[in-house]
Amino acid sequence: MTSQKISFPRQHARTMRFTLGAPRAFTVSPDGERVIFLRSGSGTDRTGRLWVLDLPAGGTPKERVVADPETLLGGSAERLSAQERARRERSREGSSGIVGYAVDAAAELAAFALSGKVYVAELRAGTARALPVPGPVIDPRPSPDGRRIAYVSKGALRVVGAEGDGDRALAEPEGANISYGLAEFIAAEEMQRSRGFWWSPESDRLLVARVDDSPVQRWWIADPAHPDRRPAEVAYPAAGTPNAEVRLFVMGLDGSRTEVVWDRARHPYLAQVHWSSAGAPLLLVQARDQQSQVFLAVDTETGTTRTVHVDEDPVWLEIFPGVPAWAPDGRLVRIADEGGARVLAVGDRLLTGAQLQLQAVLDIGESDVLVSASAGEEAAAPEIGESHVYRVNELGVERVSEGAGVHSAVRAGDVTVLVSHSPARPGARADVLRDGKRIATVASHAEEPVLSARVHLTEGGARRIPCAVLLPEGYKESDGPLPVLMDPYGGPHGRRVLAAHNPHLTSQWFADQGFAVVVADGRGAPGRSPGWEKAVKNNLVLTVDDQIEALHALAGRFPLDLGKVAIRGWSFGGYLAALAVLRRPDVFHAAVVGAPVTDQRLYDTHYTERYLGDPAKQPEVYAHNSVLTDEGLSEAADQVRPMLIIHGLADDNVVVAHSLRLSSALLSAGRPHEVLPLSGVTHMTPQEQVAENLLLLQVDFLKRSLGLRG
Repeated sequence: MTSQKISFPRQHARTMRFTLGAPRAFTVSPDGERVIFLRSGSGTDRTGRLWVLDLPAGGTPKERVVADPETLLGGSAERLSAQERARRERSREGSSGIVGYAVDAAAELAAFALSGKVYVAELRAGTARALPVPGPVIDPRPSPDGRRIAYVSKGALRVVGAEGDGDRALAEPEGANISYGLAEFIAAEEMQRSRGFWWSPESDRLLVARVDDSPVQRWWIADPAHPDRRPAEVAYPAAGTPNAEVRLFVMGLDGSRTEVVWDRARHPYLAQVHWSSAGAPLLLVQARDQQSQVFLAVDTETGTTRTVHVDEDPVWLEIFPGVPAWAPDGRLVRIADEGGARVLAVGDRLLTGAQLQLQAVLDIGESDVLVSASAGEEAAAPEIGESHVYRVNELGVERVSEGAGVHSAVRAGDVTVLVSHSPARPGARADVLRDGKRIATVASHAEEPVLSARVHLTEGGARRIPCAVLLPEGYKESDGPLPVLMDPYGGPHGRRVLAAHNPHLTSQWFADQGFAVVVADGRGAPGRSPGWEKAVKNNLVLTVDDQIEALHALAGRFPLDLGKVAIRGWSFGGYLAALAVLRRPDVFHAAVVGAPVTDQRLYDTHYTERYLGDPAKQPEVYAHNSVLTDEGLSEAADQVRPMLIIHGLADDNVVVAHSLRLSSALLSAGRPHEVLPLSGVTHMTPQEQVAENLLLLQVDFLKRSLGLRG
């Protein structure tokens, strides 16, 4: 039982932001008899286990553990290969044990990697065993018929029988820089494609990605705390530099191999792959400038492709989870930006309008499509920070989720697992529905936070910027105005104003240290409209303007002391915090700058070029959006604001060079600042003591910088 004396920073770190012990990664069996999921044993246990919730007809649902890493490994420590560590970094996975799995078409057999080995689990029988295959193993996946397992080892795609028989390589790398069956860095980090091979519905062939990253420039990530260790070599495609070369092959179990042909020069990005019994393999390929993309159907006998649909946009095109895909009747399902809204398209018909802003396709059924969406700009009433689950078909739209919150779902047949986050309660609730009626709730072992987030969701300014405001516990109006801490992410793909409890816990903790905390999702943040998101094209700096607009608008309704305003952020939020104090020191008086992207030319191709174009063609755009230019450092030079820069030295996503260059530029400009290097820390901060002390050090810095008493 958690002691009430534990501090929030320690608890927040120990529980990995209260995610440990919570069920996740749900799969529903097509027959509706099982729900498969991952969950660790407690709110402080990092070891994921594979579970099954049985749903007997007319009986009582019952949970059982199918695979326990402690049992399977005999108590020995888990070992991870460098490639597996990199995969987990791309997916921001900080736990251990079983962190992912794949199932066959019937959800009878599961496969997963553990300590570099392939394991299979019979989900009905509840047994699990290792297969005798060469390692270290990455991403094992059963064939739809459950008879074989495909996996990657040392850059080779291999196949083995589900009983461990007949292991062989289908494709072996021709050189040190080539791999088969893995997603390249840019796909995993930016395109939401974490895999590199796909089984055919008939289980006799696979689509396999071949990645050659020899064109990609090499960076070297060293750990200065261990000068005896060799720096890690990283193939990092920075903006304006070459990407990895990605090709695709149809590979038969009989040894046949046919290359899939499309205009890779025009559309080099392989963004999505879908292969189901409803049609030919479906690819989404995208131009490097992301202003055009083509949906292609693959002829698996010849490797030729035919165009199914073309999208073009003068700004950029987004990639969405769950699409493209075929409906059971063979129509193309996609999400499109049409008429100022993000809509669901099935075949030639648009099934939603401006009332909804589509976020993902969750499931495609015989008679409907299950989607997640937020209220669009033309919705009858604002639903600040909410996301809901809807059933959509040609007859209309029906909301499945109930109550204010952030909801998502997994479905097969008549069984749905609805996962709901609410601002009124900690954590998430995972309800199992059959034909819309709740039949079970999957237990969560996540810890209860030692504090409660009291979040006020509102809108601020003429642009109606979504905001969350948090005040100290026990605050009374007679206490007077409070120093302000802006706590944004504030950029693309990062929605922070959410109608949920746990995302605001850290902000509430800062509030309880004596601040009024404001979280604002300005232009560029998702969930509002395509135009809202795309307003940042060529101008990420305007995100500072939106923070200021929200701050000033809220000052009339909340006790904000505009003479003491600080800002903190990580990643894009760190970039935004640095921009705020450098370009608008008249508004912002101190900043905590965490892992900031200070020089956009040092960040990756797919992300950076989407917003800022090619640096060789638009150097002035990159200069305007850089923290390091004279434009950023010379403005209001007489108003120097305290800045604490924090960065993990092992970060291979936003490399520490960003912060080192910022520090050098500040030093050259005569601007005092503090730098906190984190040895051995990546873009995540999973280490318990590091994560705890980071919060404590930030509060100390903010109070010192704003002249507040301890």
